[in-house]
Amino acid sequence: MKALEALSEWPVDNVAGALLTGRGLAGTFGDTARVYDLASVTKLIVAHAVLLAVEEEAIGLSTQAGPPGASVEHLLAHASGIAFDADEVQAPPGEQRIYSSRGYEVLADLVAAETGIAFDEYLRQAVCEPLGMTSTVLAGSAGHGARSSVDDLARFAADLLDSTLLSTQTASAARTVHFPDIDGFVPGYGKFRPNDWGLGPEIKGAKARHWTAPSHSASTFGHFGQSGTFLWVDPDRHAACVVLTDRPFGAWAKPLWSEFNQGILDELESLPD
Repeated sequence: MKALEALSEWPVDNVAGALLTGRGLAGTFGDTARVYDLASVTKLIVAHAVLLAVEEEAIGLSTQAGPPGASVEHLLAHASGIAFDADEVQAPPGEQRIYSSRGYEVLADLVAAETGIAFDEYLRQAVCEPLGMTSTVLAGSAGHGARSSVDDLARFAADLLDSTLLSTQTASAARTVHFPDIDGFVPGYGKFRPNDWGLGPEIKGAKARHWTAPSHSASTFGHFGQSGTFLWVDPDRHAACVVLTDRPFGAWAKPLWSEFNQGILDELESLPD
């Protein structure tokens, strides 16, 4: 994939990436075994583990968690009203999309309490081990504390494209908008009306001036991290992309990420069916 070669021009010390299609791994760039801090891309993996706990009936989407009246579903979809990094309640559940790393820490604590397994170990057993993600570890907060490699996240992205861990029903629910038509901020990109979100992944919807590409389908889902990382899946194209860097997200990444992602999509259009 020539489009991946654009990563060589990024103003970062280290970068690696991978592109997947329905045929499998379409291309890579850089040292794909190098381990990077994921920052908020952590939430994609953590949400997968939480949804597996739901399928195992250790918890339910309607299980109360976090602020009064909030549930596991609210926390996964950043609709609980809990603040970004504290237990402060900033809105009633279901009324605003308040992006919250603290909410994911609450979810991890709940899964640990209900399963009797420390959450980092639950994540390893439920997600990392089955997918062969041998370099991935939750070394801190369930909201932003994982470390991983492109090799591992390519395996994870493949499972997002064609689910083997979650049931088809649960995988579909995860990438469907929950609590639709509520507004909120995407860190670094400002307020969106509405700010669509699933059970873990951000959903592009009608968002413009975004980290995804202008021509990404509305159903595109994924996450980016403040450590300079992102993972997206475009179900309409049956494609996914992972990029990890060691430079914190900032002005350098806008509009670079969007332009890069558009280049990926343009090259995908030229590939034979």
